[in-house]
Amino acid sequence: MERQHARYPFLDDARRAVGEANFDLQSLADDERVRERATERVERALDDGTVGNPSRDARVELLSYPLARVLVSLADEHVLTRKYARAEAATAHERLTDAESRRELKSARTERLTSEDLLAEFDLAGSVHADGDGYRVAVGTYLPLAADMWGDEWRLVNRALANGEVSISNTDLDDLLRKAIERRVAEGLPLDVPDTIAGALVGTVEEIRETLADLDLTRDIDTVVPERFPPCMKALLDSVQKGEHLPHHSRFAITSFLASIGMSTDEIIDLYMVNPGFGEEMTRYQTDHIRGETSPTEYSPPSCATMQSYGDCVNMDDRCETISHPMAYYEKAIDDADEDLTDWRDEEGDAESEKA
Repeated sequence: MERQHARYPFLDDARRAVGEANFDLQSLADDERVRERATERVERALDDGTVGNPSRDARVELLSYPLARVLVSLADEHVLTRKYARAEAATAHERLTDAESRRELKSARTERLTSEDLLAEFDLAGSVHADGDGYRVAVGTYLPLAADMWGDEWRLVNRALANGEVSISNTDLDDLLRKAIERRVAEGLPLDVPDTIAGALVGTVEEIRETLADLDLTRDIDTVVPERFPPCMKALLDSVQKGEHLPHHSRFAITSFLASIGMSTDEIIDLYMVNPGFGEEMTRYQTDHIRGETSPTEYSPPSCATMQSYGDCVNMDDRCETISHPMAYYEKAIDDADEDLTDWRDEEGDAESEKA
């Protein structure tokens, strides 16, 4: 088995390598090291949006991928499938784009994967062409990949379109390839798993479901108390209220966070109205998209790891050292409050009543 197969297990070559090794699901389920690494892939996807640190054993790392897909299938929850596919794609994307990883891999061409390799892998080479400092993508290829991207810059009306092709940057291409990887990972899930395999993994699947249930608890919050927000969200909310421009990843983070703690689209729009570039129609469209009102997906706030990667993780405190997601921080902050908390929306309503 090549190390590249373990680093990028979604590749067709990696699938063939597993098939040629004649491993069956029963042997994978019975292999403790493979099972532990597969479980870690799934649980870390729920916990922090990654698949954890790779095993030093290429065999274990590669074989844990098909077993992780089996575990996701047995749990059979849409939110788990989505989060797992995103985590695998995010890990692959990081390995592809991280400058340090690229330098490390220069000495071993067999382990190096390029954007051109991925374009060929996903049968996109004929639809994507280099164009100066960027690329041109056939509109029929662009639209499906960009459909779930958040941010108005992905809308076709905001792109240069000529002769049926869309102009994109190098960074845009990386993001579209990440979406292609995500779709490849999710392809075919949930799998049809034999009863014997399901029985061997019942304990592991139950642990994953418990982790998923704990995650779902954070989505039941319907209390807006800004002083209890995690530092990152306090900073972003402060920027919104000052009317400062936020990059799309920061805007997505605070909007998805506010939606997850119970704020309605109208309430979120009211917050953004102070922004000089405010546009109600676009803000409503983006917020409804995040909430799953106008999209097939209800988006969760980014994990702490993602916030760090975008530079949105600021002013860390002691609680930040013990959690891996802003929602987990907020839930704990609410639970640890010594006094009765007043919802910010109630305060706003009282203030309006006094004015009247």
